[in-house]
Amino acid sequence: MTTQAQRAETFTRLHVKGDPVILFNIWDAGSAAAVRDAGAQAIATGSAPVAMAQGYADGQHIPLEAALDNAKRIVSAVDLPVTLDFEGAYAVDPTGIADNTARALDCGVVGFNFEDQIVGGDGLHAIPDQAARIEAMRKACNAAGIPAYINARTDIFLKAPADTHDSTMLEDAIARASAFQSAGASGFFAPGLKDEAMIRQLCEATELPVNIIALPGTPDSATLAKLGVARISYGPVPYRQMIAWLTEQARKAIGYAE
Repeated sequence: MTTQAQRAETFTRLHVKGDPVILFNIWDAGSAAAVRDAGAQAIATGSAPVAMAQGYADGQHIPLEAALDNAKRIVSAVDLPVTLDFEGAYAVDPTGIADNTARALDCGVVGFNFEDQIVGGDGLHAIPDQAARIEAMRKACNAAGIPAYINARTDIFLKAPADTHDSTMLEDAIARASAFQSAGASGFFAPGLKDEAMIRQLCEATELPVNIIALPGTPDSATLAKLGVARISYGPVPYRQMIAWLTEQARKAIGYAE
């Protein structure tokens, strides 16, 4: 049985530019075991599927206690690195972020998705504010003795249609990546970014491993690898596909006599 610190180090090493780790996001212990059995090197929760599987909407609507209890069960079910989609860490101020990070680490996770959007509000946290929030998360990880992977997410691209993504947005993302790296981030997550040229520019502009989510319309994994991406995740896509299948099968079963 590996230690939590060892799993954190293993997880960090999986992030290689041009040879991306694939994270097929899960939502509970059962789905984590299924993805493990498929050959996954690590397990990643998705905030939306975790919430929806428990009857909540995404956006920190699932209570923190429930989210952490779920994370603990997932960690116990698989002897693989588990990274938690922690949204905004259920806090705005650095003190609250540090406290909640420590609680999450106690569940055994070795990484976090940590986003810069104002959860429950509008827009994004200003760069200095988000950098301070990331720094608080990193300090909590250091205090716990766990070299956790902080995947600093920006919602610049996710909040705008793909056909409106432009050089100004990319420059903002690159500035955020630089500030977040200085604050202690391990990687940079740009969900919603689909343009090949912009993905390549982002990967070249930051030393941080870049994470792209495989939403419809995103380049395939082989192309993303060539562009320099280090992590490909699937977010809510697996859960939605599973629910669509379940709904269709139930419809056929219920209507068998029609």
